[in-house]
Amino acid sequence: MSKTVKDIVRSFYETDLIHNTEAFSEYLHPEIELYWNSSFGFNKKDFNDIKAMFNEMALSFETLRCEISHLIAEENTVTIRYTYYVQTIEAPDKEDPIAHFITIWELKNDKLYKGYQISQQVDNAPESIMSFISK
Repeated sequence: MSKTVKDIVRSFYETDLIHNTEAFSEYLHPEIELYWNSSFGFNKKDFNDIKAMFNEMALSFETLRCEISHLIAEENTVTIRYTYYVQTIEAPDKEDPIAHFITIWELKNDKLYKGYQISQQVDNAPESIMSFISK
């Protein structure tokens, strides 16, 4: 049985992206474009930019874990809402949420091809954090 677009996106986000560099070739289309709006402004990333970003994160974080709260698919488009949690090199016994994201992915040839992403830094208010925890 082949994977659905939802399976592909879920699998990418559940992969240890700071320690498994082969995952980028497995999941990302070589011509990927990510259009990202964040509290720091707009950024457009390609395959090499995305891989470099996770390589940089590997220098600061012991672990990077994605908690998915929503995953919705329609044809070859998947919307995912998630929070990244990290353990830093300085405090490896403590896991903290760092940012919330919503990304809409268009897939091509069973790979992430075009992404439209918004993100913001974590608000540590309990109600905010609980809204991102899957039920």
